[in-house]
Amino acid sequence: MGKITAKDIAGAANVSLSTVDRVLNNRGGVTEAKERRVVEWARKLKIDRALNQRAARTLRIAVLLQRPENPFHAAVQTNFEAAMRDFPQFNFQFRIYHIEPAKPGATASLIRSLLKTCDGLVIVSAADESIAAALREFGRLGKPVITLVTDIAGSERFAYVGPDNVKAGRIAGDMMGRLLGKGGGDVLVVSGMLSMMGHEEREAGFRAVLNERYPDCRITDVLESLERAERAGDLVFSALKRNCAIRGIYNASAGASSVVNAVESLGRAGEIVFITHELTDDRRQLLRKGLIDVVIDQGPVFEVRTAIEALAAFFGRKEDPPASLMTPVQLHTIENC
Repeated sequence: MGKITAKDIAGAANVSLSTVDRVLNNRGGVTEAKERRVVEWARKLKIDRALNQRAARTLRIAVLLQRPENPFHAAVQTNFEAAMRDFPQFNFQFRIYHIEPAKPGATASLIRSLLKTCDGLVIVSAADESIAAALREFGRLGKPVITLVTDIAGSERFAYVGPDNVKAGRIAGDMMGRLLGKGGGDVLVVSGMLSMMGHEEREAGFRAVLNERYPDCRITDVLESLERAERAGDLVFSALKRNCAIRGIYNASAGASSVVNAVESLGRAGEIVFITHELTDDRRQLLRKGLIDVVIDQGPVFEVRTAIEALAAFFGRKEDPPASLMTPVQLHTIENC
């Protein structure tokens, strides 16, 4: 086969020569569908200048997450904002919208307000039928929806990007059983919101491992902090006052510092095994001080990158999708924090 020309691409993509010229030279004025076909065929036919070009049309991607008072969500927001600089070839504009986890109706209304103005959507949210219905409307317009970190049943999303939360919970359960030892003991579980599939799955995985291998470790309560850090500390303080036999705390969500403060205020520091998630700066410091025993981290930098690559593949701005949409988890202790 001879040298590939713009005419070959035009024929393969079923567009005009002028359309190919506009796309390959970033002149704009081309619909998203035609741009995607031209880039796809240019890559297939090995046109070098199409491989790393900056897409001509800016795509607006809405990112819905909690306010940055939650350290994990702050890290997600920071990484999406940095991505506009780090991945210029995709030409994505990420617009951050803050949602209240306990107000699903407001979140659903926000999603519907974005139907006409955004080309794609990434969301970290509790599972709720009103939210799922709004996401289905978004997807039926041919626009990709990515659920991040925690999935949303019935959303018909394009992709879920995040950890296997059941496995993450099982890891937490195994670490709790090993650290409490043969004597076992009472264990308190603090979830953010069990309506968040990720939190429900973590609790289920944690409970399953204790039942399977550590029968002397007994879950006394599963409490919901509603994703409020101070509430997590208050719940732990009250539980420890009621039950001095608690020897382990598994916090599956926000509020690690508040939990530590509650434990210390009752003089129980050093007596209780504390396991939580997300290696934020404050939790790293608590690990170093020996006030948290294990942090299970899912790497928001990697999760955001994976979501962006999945979007780029959907829009034809990246040749291959990510190798996996499931993101790995890592264990951190005082020795590797």
